[in-house]
Amino acid sequence: MKKFALCSMAAAAALLGTSVAQAAELTVVNFGGANGDAQKVAFNQPFGASTKNKVTAVEYNGEQAKVKAMVEAKHVNWDVVEVESGDLGRGCDEGLYEKLDWSKIAKKSELVPESPATCGAGFFVWSTALAYNADKLKGAPAGWADFWDTKKFPGKRGMRKGARYNLEFALMADGVAPKDVYKVLGTKAGADRAFKKLDELKPNIQWWEAGAQPPLFLVAGDVVMSTAYNGRIDAARKEGKNLKVVWNGSIYDLDYWAIPKGSPNKDVATQFIAYSLSQKPQQVYAQNIAYGPVNKAAITSLDAKTQADMPNSPANAKNAVLQDMAFWTDHGDELEQRFTAWATK
Repeated sequence: MKKFALCSMAAAAALLGTSVAQAAELTVVNFGGANGDAQKVAFNQPFGASTKNKVTAVEYNGEQAKVKAMVEAKHVNWDVVEVESGDLGRGCDEGLYEKLDWSKIAKKSELVPESPATCGAGFFVWSTALAYNADKLKGAPAGWADFWDTKKFPGKRGMRKGARYNLEFALMADGVAPKDVYKVLGTKAGADRAFKKLDELKPNIQWWEAGAQPPLFLVAGDVVMSTAYNGRIDAARKEGKNLKVVWNGSIYDLDYWAIPKGSPNKDVATQFIAYSLSQKPQQVYAQNIAYGPVNKAAITSLDAKTQADMPNSPANAKNAVLQDMAFWTDHGDELEQRFTAWATK
């Protein structure tokens, strides 16, 4: 009887397209926080329930050295890793990540163009934008020209301490169209123009280094406006703070899933990525955090309230800039060194 029951279980498992022996424990690595919570609800739990594979989430701070050490030691115990766009390209070139078989993941035409990559799958869109406290500012700023206008809007401005983002914002404040930002910044005259524009604002800047700081600065009244990650502003709003985002001239980017080279669960990891890019999980994810889906059908299916807080809804993406990681790979060292020298003057 016992033997018959075991045979029946195996047959049932085979009919479901899996088997008891094939069930895997998938380790998915992310940046934690509200984002990790949204991933748990949208991806990890439903994928585990539908495939009978256990999904274990691990948090990290994006340290690619950890991935490199695992791959080089041929002792890989991470299966799917959330990677920022700049790290993905470098990691792919260094052989840290598997090349993805897109025939097993999704039709590229169903995703936003930036999502499919050789070694990664972009699974959400996030943004750095202008944010302000509506309780403390008279009138709403319309964009980066207002951010620079300290007569119309007196007070300090919060900015991330670094060249990236700030040089692009400076050029837009100086009248460069969002679509032309990297073309201008790629010239010596354009870089000089950006730093000259930053000179104008320098006495009024309060620098931030961690993403949690801009909402705190805004709520405390230390700054009247700040550059900020849109997800951080959304989290503060959910806590009752009257913070607003100005999407005009925002800079958006994607975070990607990647599979470390030598993952013992490569096939299940590929299934997980495919699941996370499908319409329903993408919808659920966006309903749990103010980041944009990469699945086109998911974007259009979301209600107006959810779309209003998404970086890549049609309205918010209209005057947005895709962060050009190829540009920053080529020019980043030189511009960051120049910025550091400028900031310490």
